[in-house]
Parts: sequence; structure tokens; C-alpha cells
Amino acid sequence: MRQPTFFEKGIGQDAIDPEQVVLYALGDFQARGKVLAQRDLPLDRLRGALRRASEAHSIEELSDEDAVVVLKALGAEVRRVPAFVAKHPFRVIVPVELAERSRLSYEEILAALKQN
Repeated sequence: MRQPTFFEKGIGQDAIDPEQVVLYALGDFQARGKVLAQRDLPLDRLRGALRRASEAHSIEELSDEDAVVVLKALGAEVRRVPAFVAKHPFRVIVPVELAERSRLSYEEILAALKQN
């Protein structure tokens, strides 16, 4: 059986909100002791957190372009850099408000998992 892609609904499943997955990833990044807010980060630095968030939600890993669309929608500043500069050619600046929102969202998800 084929696993649904990030933006598809699985048969009999609710669609996973892409924003929740990215918020989880940003919260995970901070939970590992990394500074997120107001830093000019290469997208490559966030790939591990995005991978872990995809695994936690049992979905296909986000492509760079999908991650960038969601990050922009959440309010992050994203800019493209030349492909020869980086494998994942984007730089991301997460505002303080989004960093705090993602941290709280991550903590809520972990608390809900502990209750189950």
C-alpha cells in the first residue's frame, strides 16, 4: 500500500495540517537547545527537525519547496540563495512570535502524547 504524500488525504484518515508539522519541527529544533528566533539559518539546519516531525506524524518528508511555502505562511522570512551555495538553497529567519508559538505547540503535542 502506498503511503499518502504530505498534501494528500489518506483513505479514512484526516489530513495532517502542514502548519502543525512545521510548528512541531520548529519546536523540536528549540527543544534540542538550538536558538531559532531572529537567526539567519540555512534551511539545511532545519532539515533534521523537519524529518523528525514528518516521522512523528507518519507522513512523507517535506520537500524544500513545501517547507518554504509553509514557513512563509507562518510568517517566517525565507529567501532563496544560489544553488551552488547550499544543497538546500534557502535561508530562513523565524520571528520571535513564531518561535514562541512553535515551542508552545510542540510542548502541547508532547503533553498530549504522555497522556495517551
